[in-house]
Amino acid sequence: MTLVSINRAPIRDVLDYRFYMTNSRLRLVLQDEAGHQRVLRIRKDEYEDLGLEFSTYLMDRQQTCKNKCIFCFVDQMPKGMRESLYFKDDDSRMSFLFGNYITMTNLTDEDIRRIIQMHISPINVSVHTTNPQLRVRMMKNPQAAASLDYLRQLTQAGIKVNAQLVLCPGINDGPELERSLRDLAALGPNLESVACVPVGLTKFREGLEPLAPYDEKTACQVIEDIHRFSGAFFEEHGRRMVYPSDEFFLLASLPIPDGEYYGDYDQLENGVGLLALLREELISALRLSDAPQGLHREISLATGKAAGDWMRMLVGLVRERFPGLVCHVYSIENHFFGERITVAGLLTAQDLLGQLRGKPLGQELLLPGVMLRQDEDVFLDDMSLEEFRRQLGVGVRPVGNDGFELLSALLGHS
Repeated sequence: MTLVSINRAPIRDVLDYRFYMTNSRLRLVLQDEAGHQRVLRIRKDEYEDLGLEFSTYLMDRQQTCKNKCIFCFVDQMPKGMRESLYFKDDDSRMSFLFGNYITMTNLTDEDIRRIIQMHISPINVSVHTTNPQLRVRMMKNPQAAASLDYLRQLTQAGIKVNAQLVLCPGINDGPELERSLRDLAALGPNLESVACVPVGLTKFREGLEPLAPYDEKTACQVIEDIHRFSGAFFEEHGRRMVYPSDEFFLLASLPIPDGEYYGDYDQLENGVGLLALLREELISALRLSDAPQGLHREISLATGKAAGDWMRMLVGLVRERFPGLVCHVYSIENHFFGERITVAGLLTAQDLLGQLRGKPLGQELLLPGVMLRQDEDVFLDDMSLEEFRRQLGVGVRPVGNDGFELLSALLGHS
């Protein structure tokens, strides 16, 4: 059975369905496989869900990315991994429903009108640069230039936008970054925030455009450029608007700012403020904690190279309160994707096993939950958490990026 229309408005996908089903009085047209139609009239509370189920979540095929970005991580994946890891998503509906970032090169003028009519907000946009010619070069898509105007149309219509800039040394940083920030700021208050993220480079870049990684010096320069702009913006508007990702601070060997720096934490999904928020929550959890006296517990924690020292500092805060806790923190080198990849979320089970076997692990090993596939206990290289536990021979507990959950795991609470 197909849902044809609600109150005579055609239903193309989940956005149409969610928008038109909110009324209290509905006229539904359904059509069976033979083409016969049936009309249903329904009364319900306003915004009450109809409870219909569809064959796919979007009621349509998910739109794939038509770009060939010079920094695309999917293009840097080795062969032989699960099929879902090679899927390039660029679907505006996923941006609204799940916070995914889109490039807008898939959108049409009609799509923009629909977003404005339905007031789908916020929209998360991968901008990378506001220089039209440079955007075409970086994304290898002629639509990349014209689609920049959609930012103006959306923000002028009251749609909130969060922007992302994946920065590549010598390409879209420096003067080009300054230009992008000026152009984005000119869009007004509906441009809520901008995240600047360093390009991630794996060892699988054969045949791709040569790109350099950020080092301590170049990462410091990016942060300096961002702070020069955000400082002036803060003075005028009372907010920073643009933020370097946590990874930039770690690369530059600079302290992670306090939580106040990040405002409302608008860009957590881009790794902006994750570490500061974790520290804030852990300190709050410690103030409220009530662990048994005489705690004696030996455990271990594994993370990526980038956050190793940060996690040691956090564990140190806990040990000041609970000196009976012994926690071995291991920074894992990413041999699978290459040593330039230092974040925990891209570590594989094989690298963890290879570097943890024979090390003191204690009663339990704690792992960042981002190492596992969302909603599944499976690592990037398809090893299950159960098999990982069996091979390592110790209990393993995934922990979310939450200070209260981290403290509970460190102290052995269920």
